Amino acid sequence: MEIRGKTIRYGDDVNTDLIISGKYLTITDPEELAKHAMEGLDLEFSRKVRERSVIVVGRNFGCGSSREQAPLALKYSGVKCIVAESFARIFYRNAINIGLPVLECEGISEIVNEGDELKIKLKAGVIENVSSGKVVHVSPIPDFLLEIVEGGLVEYVRRRSVG
Repeated sequence: MEIRGKTIRYGDDVNTDLIISGKYLTITDPEELAKHAMEGLDLEFSRKVRERSVIVVGRNFGCGSSREQAPLALKYSGVKCIVAESFARIFYRNAINIGLPVLECEGISEIVNEGDELKIKLKAGVIENVSSGKVVHVSPIPDFLLEIVEGGLVEYVRRRSVG
C-alpha cells in the first residue's frame, strides 16, 4: 500500500479535543463530523485538506480522551495518513481500527515542511520526501494491521468470520 500526498504540519501534544471538540460528539454521520475536524487548532484545516492529505506531527498526537471520533473525523475529512514522532496509544489503535493509516517516525518533524510532498510505502516502512529527496526508514505496519487498515476492524472481522 502506497500513499502519496502533500503535508499539513502541526507540533507536539495535539489532543483529541483539538482534533474534534466535545460539542460535536453527538454527531453520528462521519461526513458531518469531518466538517469540524481540527477546528480547535486550525480554522483553515478544511481548506488545507482539500489540497493536502498527509498530516505530519510531533510527539504525543491524539493524547487526551479515547474518543474514536477524532481519527474518524480526520479520515472523513480526506486525510490519507498521519505520520508522527509518536502517538497516544489509544488514538493509534482507534485510527487503525477505522482504517486510517498511521506511522511513527522519530525525527520526521525535522525533515518535513508544510506542503512537502511525501510518498509513503506502508508495507516497506519507507517515507520519501519527494520535495527534498530525503528518505527515512521506519518500522513497517505489520501485515495483520495492514489488513485492518484496508477496510477497518469490522470488515476485517467479517472477512475472517466467513467460511
